[in-house]
Amino acid sequence: MPDRRLTTRVSLWLPPLVYMALIFYLSSQSNPLPEVTARVWDKILHTIEYAVLAALFARALLGEALGRVASFAAAALLAAAYGATDEYHQLFVPLRNGNLQDWLVDVIGASLGALASVVRAARRLK
Repeated sequence: MPDRRLTTRVSLWLPPLVYMALIFYLSSQSNPLPEVTARVWDKILHTIEYAVLAALFARALLGEALGRVASFAAAALLAAAYGATDEYHQLFVPLRNGNLQDWLVDVIGASLGALASVVRAARRLK
């Protein structure tokens, strides 16, 4: 039984951790995905990026049996906090900059992603 619990926890927490590593990797590049960023407004990309991260956090928190409201709040806060560290990190990357507006969009995306994940989970229970 303990092995199954460990496997469950890894399956819950590995996706957000891998996704955070991907965000860090892309943020470490001076011009990541130029074919995408040339065509799509960066605020939309930030919204989607942090909505996905928060949804992954909410999935993990719900899987840990945290309540829906607490999972929403914690997932949004975790993703927003990571967004802040990402903006700070970009201050040290050539041709990149940390930006308060980008972080605010990260927070909006995180809130939307966390909310969508929690609502989806609640609907599955009905």
